[in-house]
Amino acid sequence: MPTHEVFNQVPPLLGHDLAEDQALLDGLIREDAAWAAPEVHELGRLAGTERAQELGRLANENPPILRTHDRYGHRIDEVEFHPAWHELMDVAVTHGLHGAAWADDRPGAHVARAAKFYVWRVDAGHGCPISMTYASVPALRQAPELAAQYEPLLAKAEYDYGLRAPLTKNALLAGMSMTEKQGGSDVRANTTRATLQPDGTYTLVGHKWFTSAPMCDVFLTLAQTDAGVTCFLVPRVLPDGTRNPLRLMRLKDKLGNRSNASSEIEYENAVAYRVGDEGRGVRTIIEMVNMTRLDCVIGAAAGMREGLTRAAHHAAHRRAFGGYLADHALMRNVLADLSLESEAATTLMLRLAGATDRSVRGDASETAFKRLALAVSKYWVCKRWPAHAAEALECLGGNGYVEDSGMPRLFRESPLNSIWEGSGNVAALDILRAMAKEPETVEAFFTEVELASGADARLDGAVRRAKDALTDFDTIELRARRVAEQLALILQGSLLVRHGHPAIADAFCATRLSGDWGIAFGTLPPGLDLAPLIERATPKIS
Repeated sequence: MPTHEVFNQVPPLLGHDLAEDQALLDGLIREDAAWAAPEVHELGRLAGTERAQELGRLANENPPILRTHDRYGHRIDEVEFHPAWHELMDVAVTHGLHGAAWADDRPGAHVARAAKFYVWRVDAGHGCPISMTYASVPALRQAPELAAQYEPLLAKAEYDYGLRAPLTKNALLAGMSMTEKQGGSDVRANTTRATLQPDGTYTLVGHKWFTSAPMCDVFLTLAQTDAGVTCFLVPRVLPDGTRNPLRLMRLKDKLGNRSNASSEIEYENAVAYRVGDEGRGVRTIIEMVNMTRLDCVIGAAAGMREGLTRAAHHAAHRRAFGGYLADHALMRNVLADLSLESEAATTLMLRLAGATDRSVRGDASETAFKRLALAVSKYWVCKRWPAHAAEALECLGGNGYVEDSGMPRLFRESPLNSIWEGSGNVAALDILRAMAKEPETVEAFFTEVELASGADARLDGAVRRAKDALTDFDTIELRARRVAEQLALILQGSLLVRHGHPAIADAFCATRLSGDWGIAFGTLPPGLDLAPLIERATPKIS
């Protein structure tokens, strides 16, 4: 005889379209990518299937295995991945989440790609090589001859896995290898040495502390020449089919996803091709860094949306204290506050993707805006994700604390984006550097923000305070994080006032800009219309 009956448990969050996200769909229209909505919905529906969710689980629970040697003792330096990883990669590449946007001349191509990257969130780990491949193209263009050979293969929507000579493959993936143990984000402290060879190639000798997705076909890396830090393209396999001596020393036991391999490598006279001028490596590879920064923001916004929808779904179906959780005033406050943060992040992400798209097409004003706005957004949105993930997990209570819920995996992943491409301090200092060295970026930033001038007095006041904060140069480094926060909030506020649901814009200005808000989520003041925030966050299961 059964001892208990299972009841008051929520149904699985399956059978929904992750692209049914009004902030996302509105942004596609605004940023010239309405044409991509059917493709985004197709991928969103796929992401909501049981099969896709199971692939994400399997890839994460079966981490990659390093094989340094074959059975005979030959060095092979390979990483073995679970079949689920390859299936996820195949979906991502064939849907153009990697470099396909660079081969698409349609306005909004980079926005469409950002939207797809946002909805295909069944596993964070495989997004790393996808993101690096996307970001590699503008850096590689600093070497036109190399770009002519490699870019078409990096943009091709075909997943061709396996270590072979790159130019013999149907399609390629690219990675990035910059940081060293003694320098970290201070890449000018790198000690890897590059030596010019008679045939025009270079050989690299050195150690790299973090090289993610080491089974990519080619890597952009930094090394020292007599002229200083220089950027290079390093293939895993040489044109004659032999392995380039890029040695995988170990895989990192890291926080976050387990599906991606993050490795420590050594170059033993590895063959490399110079990208850009000698001594200009940081300036060359910053083109790649800026693109991965965009993906950091997209990933954090996607993570917030994922946590929010799981929390809202749970609250809509779980009963406690005489009613559904979602009907209790305090839980509604929490859900609405989480929704507000998510809507602001998604709206900002799409504006950055639009700026990237127009910058690629030669819009100088958008290039200037993007330079500062990307650094500001990278700092703030990525910083907000861990707190958001923790609160979303708490909405599920003990159910959210077990692995089966998916919330622990989301929570463990949440600190990554703030660390990748420079931690909070690096991003904040880069904001100051941009303002000092490129004053046109400040003008472009405030031109964008002031498009909402006069629409909300609370926003106008916050803009004035942000401008005033930039005039005290004696303490500005000490205040760099506060400056970054102020700039991010006025940019989000401006976008929501101009484009967001009126109730969402009102709640944002009342709390984030006017200070009528506590420290934790769930501290929105009385008098706000919370219904639209919760309704837009709750997934619709077919």
